[in-house]
Amino acid sequence: MIEFLLNEQPVELDDVAPTLSVLDWLRTKTGLTGTKEGCASGDCGACTVVVGQKENGKVHYKHLNACLMLVGSLHGKHLVTVEGLTAAANAKLEELHPVQRAMVECHGSQCGFCTPGFIMSMFSLYMNEPAFPGKDKVIHALGGNLCRCTGYKPIIEACERMYSYPRTTAPFMQAADKFFNCTLCSNPGLSDGDRVFYLPQSLRELVELKSSYSQAKLVAGGTDLSLEFTQQLKLAEEVISLVDVQELKTITEDEHGLKIGAMATYEQFMPALLKHYPEASELFNRLGSSQIRNAGTLGGSLANASPIGDPAPLLLALDAVVEVICERGSRVIPINEFFLGYRRTQLHEDEVISAVFIPARQADQKLACYKISKRMEDDISSVLLVLSFQLVENRMVNVKSGFGGMAATPVAAESMAQVMEGKDFSEHNIQQAAAALTADFKPMSDVRASQHYRLQVCQNLMQRFWLEQSSGIATRVSHAAL
Repeated sequence: MIEFLLNEQPVELDDVAPTLSVLDWLRTKTGLTGTKEGCASGDCGACTVVVGQKENGKVHYKHLNACLMLVGSLHGKHLVTVEGLTAAANAKLEELHPVQRAMVECHGSQCGFCTPGFIMSMFSLYMNEPAFPGKDKVIHALGGNLCRCTGYKPIIEACERMYSYPRTTAPFMQAADKFFNCTLCSNPGLSDGDRVFYLPQSLRELVELKSSYSQAKLVAGGTDLSLEFTQQLKLAEEVISLVDVQELKTITEDEHGLKIGAMATYEQFMPALLKHYPEASELFNRLGSSQIRNAGTLGGSLANASPIGDPAPLLLALDAVVEVICERGSRVIPINEFFLGYRRTQLHEDEVISAVFIPARQADQKLACYKISKRMEDDISSVLLVLSFQLVENRMVNVKSGFGGMAATPVAAESMAQVMEGKDFSEHNIQQAAAALTADFKPMSDVRASQHYRLQVCQNLMQRFWLEQSSGIATRVSHAAL
């Protein structure tokens, strides 16, 4: 059984399919159809809900895609849908929640299909920002919501207008306070006949379960795995969720480097990582949407082993190591040895990723991170290039790189590194390194890009890096210029 709060209503669930999404549960089991199904893949934001969770003694609310979230992961949380923002169904305009009232008064709803999702993203912003945070933060918060009627201008205006009304408390807050102070079942989970959803509450319980059910599907943020259930209609006999394993969410830092727990979400670890590597800001700010970054994890991305996963090339260039654990013990795997082939890694059947360690930044270390995709925001990479080296007396040493979209796995460019290692940092040597990429890669042609395009873009990005570094000015180059 799992227990959670739905708006103001406590809910207990047991006989539920382990692969059932929150979106399908809301629409087919509760009659709360305000949460819409658009793409059902985390791209459009029509299904956005807000989820509250108690962390370090305080309740934090964030917006997520209901289509990617499995019902079992709701245990101990507060699920807020658009129906929960205003108590009365027939409320007058001035009685609506400020988010809803502003949307009405600014005429932000056109066809109306996307409106509930926008409302929930705006509500999350309202909960986390006590005053209007500025247009840039608003656009960032709404980056995962698509309006096909092109009504963005009035929606952004509504985000400012909602702060002009008297600050109000949502009607469910009293119920939330009570829920987060009550005792829940200590052995949560779901079952549907022989199919089971396990929800371990500790790292020890997790490794025991993985040892007993080595073929079970591990789910972290679900931003990729859930697509197997919703898009490909695959079933799973056992699903083990990592969302409640607190030991995997820690982020620690010392003089040796930064350790990021496998279940720390992008939004949680980005500040610590970008403090040392601000060059990676564009990479992470363009990785999915805020809904995706609120759910996705570093451990989940690596275990998924996608050739176009954005974090892996950066970790390759930074010489990171992956820490894994099982009942037999723990071990570390250098990131350049972690990927064995398409969707295959060094992980044994009974192992789980516990953390990723990134060594401390070296003196005079140069870093470039470039992501090329068909859309600037919320899109999968066609090509991703990360380059790192130390510049010592104008010589390039300790050259490391990571590329996505160029092979069956995220991979380094060894021939390019050999050309650069120990050479002067000059335009000629960078051009020679770019030419060496043809020896490193023979990428495939697919719907995102052709083989020729991928190679040409990577070579152009090397030239871009030289121009930025030699001028001392980091510039944003349009896709057309590449």
